Amino acid sequence: MHPLAFGLFAWQAGCVFTLRAMQLWAEPAKAQARLTAYALEKQRAFAAGAVAAGRAGLAGAAAPAILAAALAPAQRRVRANARRLAKGR
Repeated sequence: MHPLAFGLFAWQAGCVFTLRAMQLWAEPAKAQARLTAYALEKQRAFAAGAVAAGRAGLAGAAAPAILAAALAPAQRRVRANARRLAKGR
């Protein structure tokens, strides 16, 4: 994975976390349902990344390719969440 891509991923993840925390603070009545959805979303991304990393490893990929495969599902979710939150949704 390119270092700049990883840096962007880390920055986007921090922004998503901050914006979601602000939403939870502003609307505490909706917190339970939102926290459950956020946790499930992360679990699905982690599981997809683990499967992708396993496939890449079994196919004989090098370590950087395995890392990229493992992080790809989380990156897609974080990027989508950042876009959605930037639009105010």
